[in-house]
Amino acid sequence: ATSRVQAASSTAKAMGANVKLSEAMGTTAKTMGQMNKMMNPTQVAKTMQEFDMANTKMGMTEEVMNDALDDILTESGDEEEESAVINQVLDEIGIEISGKMSDAPSAHKGGLGAETISKKNKEADDEIEKMLAQLKS
Repeated sequence: ATSRVQAASSTAKAMGANVKLSEAMGTTAKTMGQMNKMMNPTQVAKTMQEFDMANTKMGMTEEVMNDALDDILTESGDEEEESAVINQVLDEIGIEISGKMSDAPSAHKGGLGAETISKKNKEADDEIEKMLAQLKS
């Protein structure tokens, strides 16, 4: 008998919750109806569509402007002009790159060739051998 009373109590609570939910939904529907009267939904949709079109047009305009700026800023000849300005500045402060770069050592000129390295390695090996002999004696 107590289980039937508890079941009836639970059913009554569920019914009460459903009544409250339906009242809240009714209030929401009234509020939405009032908002629709205040705001014209077709006008809002039209405004949103106009905004989307204007936004798309602005995006295209921005892309065209960026492409034009990229073309202007990456003119062919900038590298030559830049190199000429750098050389002029270096000449004014007394640094000559072209003549001094040819005198700079390079790997294929023979200044640091395999013979020099192997000679240094042989000298280091000989020195280590002498140290080892001194430690043994």
